[in-house]
Order: sequence, then C-alpha cells, then structure tokens
Amino acid sequence: MSGQYTVCATPAAREAGAVTQTIASLPATFGPAPENQPGAADVVVVAGGPGWTAEARDAVAAGVRGLVVANPVPEDTRELAAAADAAGTAVVLDLRWASNPALVGESTDPDARDALRSAVGTASLLDSVATAAPGTDPQRLLGEHLAALLAVTGPLDGGRILRSGAAGYTVSGRLANGAPFTAQGLLTAARPAGVDIRLYTTDGGVAVQVPDPDAAWPAEVRITGAHGELLLPTLYESAHRSAWRRLKDHLGAGTRPDDLAGFARLTDLYATLAAT
Repeated sequence: MSGQYTVCATPAAREAGAVTQTIASLPATFGPAPENQPGAADVVVVAGGPGWTAEARDAVAAGVRGLVVANPVPEDTRELAAAADAAGTAVVLDLRWASNPALVGESTDPDARDALRSAVGTASLLDSVATAAPGTDPQRLLGEHLAALLAVTGPLDGGRILRSGAAGYTVSGRLANGAPFTAQGLLTAARPAGVDIRLYTTDGGVAVQVPDPDAAWPAEVRITGAHGELLLPTLYESAHRSAWRRLKDHLGAGTRPDDLAGFARLTDLYATLAAT
C-alpha cells in the first residue's frame, strides 16, 4: 500500500499509548483519519482498560486492517484472536515495558531475551522490581510487570503472592531450572518509574533496566561473566514506537503478529496469582 495508513483513537487511547506523538514520529506511514470519517480508518487504537477485548472485537468486526491496544490489562483473548484471524486483522499490543525493543528485538542482534534465556540454566535467582507513581493500581502494575518478565524469561512456575496492598506487592515462584524468582512492585515517587530485572548465575548474571515508554532515556542490558561486563547495543526507541513499527511491518507484508498468543500466557499466570 502506498501513502499513509489512517489512524483513529479515542482520547483515552491517545493518552494511554502516546498515540499522537508516536505516529508523528512515523509520518511516512501513519496519519490521523479525517475527523468526519473516523469509521474509515485503517488502524484503530483501543485503550487497554477493563473490557478492552470487547471493544477490540467490535473494531475487528468493523473491518479495520490494524488494531493497536495501548497498555492492556490481562483478559481472555481467545475470542478476539479467533475474530482477528478470521478477518485478517493485525493486532499489536503496545505494552508498557514488554514492548521495549531492548527486551525482544526484531533483528539478529542480541537482546535481553537472548541474554536471560541463555543464562537460565545456571541461574541461582531472578529478582525484579517494578516502580510506579503513588496512586497507581497495584494490580495493573503487576500485570505490566509480569508481561515484561515473561517476554524475557520464558515460563514462570509456582507463582504465588506473598504480599499485596496499596503500597505494592511481592510475588515469588520458580524459573524453568527450578531457581527462585521474586517480583516486587513499589508505588513511590522516590525512584523513577520502570522495571529492573536481575538474573544471578554461578559466574555473573544479566541486569536489565527498562524506563517508562515516555521517558527520554533507553533501556540497558548488561551481561556479566568470566569475560567481564558487556553492555548490549543501546536502542533509542520507546516501547510505543517499537509497537507501531511492528504494526507497519505486518501491514506491509500482509502478516499477523503473535501478540495475542503471547498475552494468553500472561493472562494464565495472572489468573493463577489472583487465585492464591
């Protein structure tokens, strides 16, 4: 397709996904739909609050070519996935931290997923801390935190909530090799919002720091071992822009991303923790 894909987003979706700023950074590919023709947009953006899957199914039924869900909360995506497959709609999830390109890249360059999964076999502990501003919903923060962990670690087993309250949470479980993991959520203004993931191994480990997508600094991935410390290439791109570039690639190729399949794993883990 030549020219731009037109985009329609509600005010809530624009705010949740920094849509105006992000599509402005990709002006050759995306542009706003005419105000008098919002229903004719090629791409619709849905805010990922409770009930987002129903709104997304409505958009798919209306015949959109692409759908972006900004910061979705865990929900059952099976019906949406089936509808998107039947309609040929490309659905991309713009996740607060998990969409950062330093976690899961699109090229052959090493990323955080490569670093952590190659080290899990000798891991002794994984510790992670997610920080958000006071007043943030702790349960929503937990979902965002787990999405980032699952993106880079692979399966997380035996999860249970040790502590949960207005100030945050503590979750424990096991990695694929049986080593323990902990995930802590903190609601505080004393440190910047973001998620830190640290995997400790017998000869070093991996440290991942991911800022909020609206921050002006990039994520960092550091690998420590017998060779010393290695800093992976720094990618100056936000999670928002990375999600939209992936959508562009799928629309251009006529393919569909596997975001919903990956999100189903998050939903299952979140439901398991909620039952503890």
